[in-house]
Amino acid sequence: MSSPIVYRPMEPADAEAVSRLIAESFTEFIGPEYTDEGRAEFLRHVEPAALVERTRSNHFVLVAMAGEQPAGVIDLRDNDHVSLLFVDSRHQRHGIARELLARALTVVRPAKPGLDRVTVNSSRFGVPAYERLGFRQTGPERTVNGIVFIPMAHQLDAD
Repeated sequence: MSSPIVYRPMEPADAEAVSRLIAESFTEFIGPEYTDEGRAEFLRHVEPAALVERTRSNHFVLVAMAGEQPAGVIDLRDNDHVSLLFVDSRHQRHGIARELLARALTVVRPAKPGLDRVTVNSSRFGVPAYERLGFRQTGPERTVNGIVFIPMAHQLDAD
């Protein structure tokens, strides 16, 4: 990693590159376990316009930038659910996901007093990474619209 990582809210101008990072990571690591319907559903969910639209409603999107390119992204829905967490394969295992989660929670916690847990619907591939971040499985694997996921939660320390 040559460029220092800068963490900041996603701007509309970032959406194209962020969408590409997510789609490439998804296709490489997660897509093979989904049905055609699931792959199409997921890729629609991360189109640039969809990312921008969600930031205007109930989603907070934080990016980790390595120079001009995103190295990672987290999308928190309703301040308590990890909707997306992806790190470019060249930047994995350098603490970017952990830092994205920590920084995003620092931003959203004041808006949700009493927040004591964060949830995620993890892919099979993502389970070990989420476990390293402190998440634990809370229910059986499910498939909805061709998307396979494992519900998980992370208990937060009191402020």
